[in-house]
Amino acid sequence: MASTLTLVSKARCFKGEVHKYTHESAATKGKMKFNIYLPDTALSGKERVPILYYLSGLTCNEDNMITKGGALAYLSEERIALVTPDTSPRGTGISGEDDDWELGAGAGFYVDATQEPWNSNYNMYSYVQSELQQVVAESFAVDTSRTSIFGHSMGGHGALVLALRNPGHYKSVSAFAPICHPSTSNWGRKQFTAYLGSNESAWAAYDATELVKVYDGPVLPILVDQGDADKFYSSKQLQPSHLVIATESSKRPVQLDSRMQPGYDHSYYFIHTFMKDHIAFHAKHLRM
Repeated sequence: MASTLTLVSKARCFKGEVHKYTHESAATKGKMKFNIYLPDTALSGKERVPILYYLSGLTCNEDNMITKGGALAYLSEERIALVTPDTSPRGTGISGEDDDWELGAGAGFYVDATQEPWNSNYNMYSYVQSELQQVVAESFAVDTSRTSIFGHSMGGHGALVLALRNPGHYKSVSAFAPICHPSTSNWGRKQFTAYLGSNESAWAAYDATELVKVYDGPVLPILVDQGDADKFYSSKQLQPSHLVIATESSKRPVQLDSRMQPGYDHSYYFIHTFMKDHIAFHAKHLRM
């Protein structure tokens, strides 16, 4: 049985509504927040609509994408629901949780931590993949057989990992400037060491470049956009070429379209520019 939802706010937007909820999470042992955009046909119960999850990046929360990403007009026309969860637990009482923008609050990295002190609360993989999706399925008029996922930066990493680890669960996955090979970049090694320990063999379960080499399931369509003026790309934090090489060499049932976009950085201006493409990509696969 899913946890009880508390409605915090709601607002009309295009042909639907944005609702914000809180609920007590068993996975993170605390209160979690998420937004959901529901088209009118889902609000009225006229149809169960496809659902798209979006995972945000470092320092973000459940509000960044839904307010700045420019997705809702396209989702309204396609009659697709959108869920935007927070990026970590908050206020757990863990010492230093709020001291480092790359670790702790706002930086859950979509893993299930195994190391103290993080392992009691920092279980964002289980929260997003299991608990949150159960809550959404039991509370709203959505068709869980038509689910897709996307994200940005750390959230792009999370979206790729969830899709590659759960064959057949997601119809499609896409990412804006994802951290593609966290086991070999500073964004990844730092967090994996803290959350998962120093045994690097345990990191592969949360590394898209390693996971794509062993993916075994239905054909998984993937769209990745990366800006070539992104300072995190030039500092080798993101490494999309590693994902491309691993996909091509492993010859697994993955259809990867990796696009380099000249002049774009890591910001929401970049995301906003290509959001229409990503919604169209998911809509195509969710309607199949």
